[in-house]
Amino acid sequence: MDFQLSDDQRALRSGMRDLLDAVFDRDRLRAAVERGGTLDRALWRGLGAAGFFALRVPEEAGGVGLGLPEAVLLFEEAGRALLPGPLVATHLAAGLVKGAAEGEAVVTAVDGDLPVAHLAEADAVLVGADVLVGEPLRAFVAAARPVRSMDPLTPLHRVAGRTAEIEAYPGAVPYEGALLTAAEQLGSATRTTDMAVQHAGDRQQFGSPIGSFQAVKHLCADMLARTEPARAAVYAAAVTGDPVEIAAAKLLADEAAVRNARDCLQIHGGMGFTWEADVHLHLKRAWLRAAARLGGAAAEELLAAGLGTARPRSGSSAASGGGTPEAGGGG
Repeated sequence: MDFQLSDDQRALRSGMRDLLDAVFDRDRLRAAVERGGTLDRALWRGLGAAGFFALRVPEEAGGVGLGLPEAVLLFEEAGRALLPGPLVATHLAAGLVKGAAEGEAVVTAVDGDLPVAHLAEADAVLVGADVLVGEPLRAFVAAARPVRSMDPLTPLHRVAGRTAEIEAYPGAVPYEGALLTAAEQLGSATRTTDMAVQHAGDRQQFGSPIGSFQAVKHLCADMLARTEPARAAVYAAAVTGDPVEIAAAKLLADEAAVRNARDCLQIHGGMGFTWEADVHLHLKRAWLRAAARLGGAAAEELLAAGLGTARPRSGSSAASGGGTPEAGGGG
């Protein structure tokens, strides 16, 4: 199976990176932090105009008509830029909730018993197979209470008595949401690796770049060694759409995002712990995403169940019923 990106996919990814560099640079990221994570509606509509939310809506319905592999590339770029907002829920609601595809509506979702992100600004909420709008939405919001969020770009509300387990969603939607979240984690892991390598080359200690020291080299190498397997798993799962492969991709991407952010922070030293550094924003968002949409325990259970039902490959000793070959049998 060939996982090399096509020319069109490379152009799509490059175009999204250029767009986000233009409309959500570091100054706008910091402005969003100062606003407490309040969404920029103009930016949201801009994403809608660029086809971010309607990417997988059929062309005859006014969408772009592309598939899950292309959506993964866009969400990877969103994670790299640390773009805030309920991107996954709005993307999944395109074609289902009026205005979602165009970026005119903000759609969030209930994920198990976790706090709901960006609830106060939502025009619709997905609760399992239900879509809350109008009076039911207002009653839902009225019953919610804000809770402190570790991520300054993601305001959270907890709603007692309303949960939606992954089985409550129809079809492949929950697993697609988990895969797109994994793609965001992959983008964040890539970005923190780049930040660490750049800092290691710029920062001088004892007359040399700190990147010339063995301990720092190993940290940077470990970051790359986590990112690339996660990338392969996310891209492969985007092609197959298999829930077990998505679970494996989510586990690898979560680990890469969280541990890379930690290592990036360590390479930055004391300045990495300051409010002005961006690395802590990546770490806090990575923690939130790791708990959301097929979190660690659920992904491990799904992966274990899938491995348990996997059929032995034809020709293997297990398939033929044979035991362990005798030692030395090959002469």
